[in-house]
Amino acid sequence: MKADLTETKKIQARLLEILLYFQQFCEEHDLGFVLAGGTCLGAVRHQGFIPWDDDVDVFMLREDYERLGPLWERFADTGRYACVRSNEQYNIHHTATEIKDSNTTFINRHSVDSDIHQGLMIDVIPLDAVADGKAARLLQVAHGMLYCCFNFQRLPEHKSRAIYYMTRTALGLVRSPKLRYRIWKHEEKMHSRYKVSEHALVASFGEGLGIMKQRFPKEWFLHPGKAMFEGHEMPVPADVDSYLRISYGDYMQLPPEEEQIPRHDAVFIDLEHGYQQYKGIKYCVKK
Repeated sequence: MKADLTETKKIQARLLEILLYFQQFCEEHDLGFVLAGGTCLGAVRHQGFIPWDDDVDVFMLREDYERLGPLWERFADTGRYACVRSNEQYNIHHTATEIKDSNTTFINRHSVDSDIHQGLMIDVIPLDAVADGKAARLLQVAHGMLYCCFNFQRLPEHKSRAIYYMTRTALGLVRSPKLRYRIWKHEEKMHSRYKVSEHALVASFGEGLGIMKQRFPKEWFLHPGKAMFEGHEMPVPADVDSYLRISYGDYMQLPPEEEQIPRHDAVFIDLEHGYQQYKGIKYCVKK
């Protein structure tokens, strides 16, 4: 069954506002990014959002990704938009950095018990250099998987049973939040230790195993192309056709109707009011 698109259209309008502010900020501070995943697919196939999509993803090469947070805290409108990344005290159950609209509420099921920023967000995903040599690449993927396990700190909902039970076992063995943090920071350091300037390929090591194995020439992101997205020119991978074919295969073919549903599993949405007023009511509810 297709999703009701009325609410989705409202979400997309607010996401576009965040994306346009993010684009302006990146241009002002010489930060590179490209549309990624379904957002890039939407730009090419629909010249905007995929009609049923309720998120925005962008890629950043690691060097700019690490510059983003400090620059945001100094120069962005932090009263309206927050730049949020998991740390020792604060886990958003997501390996990406999120640019969040503080004047909205968008509570995902996996974070309903977490005292975190619960605003609508776009995801900023880092790309890291891919190691040279088969053994080094396998080890890099292993570091990426451990990083995801202890950073997300939640059971994967749409992965294989093997990944599900391995994650459950690992989190069961390591229950201390401080130890989990130390593990994922070490694994992040290990999988991202290669310099983009010294290697030909890049990949995302903060997502599923299938995505980790997708490798792309770094030039696609150093010198991006352009595509129209909801009437605005946005950067996309230079060889956007090859990128989308690697990621989706025959990307111009629409998925079956039963798969045309929003990605997020939101339990409560309010696009007109900030999330703070809902603490103890819609999230972090005492049981």
